[in-house]
Amino acid sequence: MVVADDSVLLREGLVRLLTEVDCQVVAAVEDAPGFLRAVSEQRPDVAIVDVRMPPGMTDDGLRAAVEARESQPGLGILMLSAYVELSYADVLLSDGGGRVGYLLKDRVTSLDTLVDALRTISTGGTVLDPEVVAQLLVARRRADPLSALSAREREALALMAEGRSNAAIAERMVITGGAVEKHISNIFAKINLPDVGSDNRRVLAVLAWLRSR
Repeated sequence: MVVADDSVLLREGLVRLLTEVDCQVVAAVEDAPGFLRAVSEQRPDVAIVDVRMPPGMTDDGLRAAVEARESQPGLGILMLSAYVELSYADVLLSDGGGRVGYLLKDRVTSLDTLVDALRTISTGGTVLDPEVVAQLLVARRRADPLSALSAREREALALMAEGRSNAAIAERMVITGGAVEKHISNIFAKINLPDVGSDNRRVLAVLAWLRSR
């Protein structure tokens, strides 16, 4: 196991606690470059990584964790942080590999909690703090350009994605052609596709629909 945290007290405290429960810590480092070197040299099964570490003190640890997983598929990662940083969390959590966790430091109130999380990650599972889940869901809703569409507008867009004409959409939805045009106009406005005369907004709207599936 590798432990990466810029706080010497927390880093050394984790090493001692983990050693007491028979976890082998092969490296303890203070910054993101050091973490990547330790992973490359030691090839650990699991790593505990802080999100905000030197050199940038922003999301360096999280970015390094993503990079480490790319170079060593199957590496278990437990992000242990005081913050919910979403910039690369989606990439880390949704790469399909499992063996990942994201816990908030102030919510880890016992060694058993930490050990249970590491055990779950080591066996291929995922461990997420409820606050991390909540913020990820909010971020995804905000990022989804279709989230503002009504149910009928979504239905119209789905039929557009099937290649149906306005007349065919009107027949399927049992509405007038004018109502279809209004739905489509609303769709373009809500997903920010202004009529600039250079792009086929209908095609762009369908592409947005397909990306959201």
